[in-house]
Amino acid sequence: MAKVVVTGGSGFIGSHVVDSLLEAKHEVTILDYHCKPHRSDVKYEDCDLLDFASVLEACKGAEHIYHIAAVSNVNYAHKYPVYCTDLNVKGTVNVLEAARVHNAKRVYFASTVWVYNGSKEAEPITEDSPFYLPSAGHIYTSTKIAAEMLFHNYHQLYNIPFTILRYGIPYGPRMREELLIPIFLKKAFNGQPLTITGEGSQYRNFIYVKDMAKAHVLAMSDVAANQVYNLEGPEKITVRRVAESIQNLLGKDKVKIEFLPARPGDFGGKVASAAKAKKDLDWEATTGFEQGLSATVDFFKSKWDTAF
Repeated sequence: MAKVVVTGGSGFIGSHVVDSLLEAKHEVTILDYHCKPHRSDVKYEDCDLLDFASVLEACKGAEHIYHIAAVSNVNYAHKYPVYCTDLNVKGTVNVLEAARVHNAKRVYFASTVWVYNGSKEAEPITEDSPFYLPSAGHIYTSTKIAAEMLFHNYHQLYNIPFTILRYGIPYGPRMREELLIPIFLKKAFNGQPLTITGEGSQYRNFIYVKDMAKAHVLAMSDVAANQVYNLEGPEKITVRRVAESIQNLLGKDKVKIEFLPARPGDFGGKVASAAKAKKDLDWEATTGFEQGLSATVDFFKSKWDTAF
């Protein structure tokens, strides 16, 4: 059993990571700002990551620190670039410095496969694929690249061990309501058609959040020290398949799909390889999309109290 701190442990992904760590019998403390945990059997510190003194105090005694907290809504990052950069970069260095002061065994970072946005490498893209910075594409992506660089700096300069986990596109219970699947579900429950631009061929390798959370526990192994892993979903899921899967779950007679003209510049998606995580950690996403979607639908039915 290890003493573990999880920043952002009250959020969508963080809460599932907390669940997996507790199932593995670790002692967990959540650091989150004005956002209480989803469960009562876990320690909680109301901590602003931009307040270094508070971060330092909250991380005292932590052996492993999972840094998941961030501005993750790309629309919010676009609207508030200064705050996004502050939290995602300065907040990260505050966590790393706390780990250095307290001599933590390792710090784990929630990055994203979107760091490959401008990559010119052939797909599937691996962890060794170089970034192409002029095409990073977004403030959010750039903050994640900068934060990854800080992890390497702290290892090289201060010998702080790290593991970087580059997330694919997670879905599942507790996901943010401004994301595609909840948007479609809300429309379906309200009797509105699910609208798709173009043919709906834009895809993402969606990954069920509970599968992704399990990788965080496996990443504690010695082999994962100072390594980077893609946590990517097992197959390409098009926007059209998302809509049709919801239609199949809720009834074709109740849920309609409408196609709108394609928008110029829609990003089709890129595939990142998860082979390294399979080889080193014996981890892979195993939950089929329809199975995970069914659990997600049940969650939102209950949350929104709908008898649809």
